[in-house]
Amino acid sequence: MTYLRAGLSAIAAIFAALLGAGLITSFREISNERQTGLGAVAGVLPDSLLSPIFWLIVAAFFALFFVAGRIVNRLLRILVFWIPALVITTAGFSLIFLFAYAWLHFKRG
Repeated sequence: MTYLRAGLSAIAAIFAALLGAGLITSFREISNERQTGLGAVAGVLPDSLLSPIFWLIVAAFFALFFVAGRIVNRLLRILVFWIPALVITTAGFSLIFLFAYAWLHFKRG
């Protein structure tokens, strides 16, 4: 169970940093460059993966999730770790599947 919580903490930390800082940056790029659609969002996300600030944010989120996953009180651990980690991970994978679906099913112009 410890490995599951650590793995979920790592995945949730990456998605939390991508969804938080990555989407804010992509919305700023959309407004500055007047780009629309998935191309504007998908173009900024790989750039954020190479940023050292992004990985510092990931490390901070991982530490928060890892500590929250080790809380002794079961109800508090469910409220502070399991629910946020599962919601963030589900949202992250949903966005990945949305981009993959859009890339496969819509014409490239």
